[in-house]
Amino acid sequence: MDSFNELVDQYTPMIHKIMHSLHIYRNKEEFYQTALIALWEANNGYNPEKGRFANYAYAFIKGKLLLELTRRHKDETRTIYPKEEFWELVKDQTPDHSLEMNILHSYCQGLSEKETRWVMGAILYDRSIKEIAAQENVSVSAVKQWKLGALKKLRNQDYLDH
Repeated sequence: MDSFNELVDQYTPMIHKIMHSLHIYRNKEEFYQTALIALWEANNGYNPEKGRFANYAYAFIKGKLLLELTRRHKDETRTIYPKEEFWELVKDQTPDHSLEMNILHSYCQGLSEKETRWVMGAILYDRSIKEIAAQENVSVSAVKQWKLGALKKLRNQDYLDH
């Protein structure tokens, strides 16, 4: 590992020169990391019989950075970011629970108001007992009692399986 750290110290100026020649001015740290990985791969794949390491490392690092630039450019051209005006025209995506609410209210006949609040919170809005307690400003044990009462009454009405 010490030898790679020495290699990094030796080739850092080359990496910065390559990045400058490719006009990399955004996300420099990410590209620098890509270049270090390329230096590591070049060091592992170097064959001394095929020439000097400096030439091999230069070509290898530059090639990896060019591939990364190409990949990022493709990602940017494929991804469309709507303008701010678009978001002003988008319809409100919050769900309309009116139908579900009416159906649930029909099942809640015979339940107390608090038991009905538990049914609506738990079933319609998928809230936990803690969340319902916080919303209603009561203790968790109070909401548990609402739940037990509601379930008991609903089972007696044959709305729930025994």
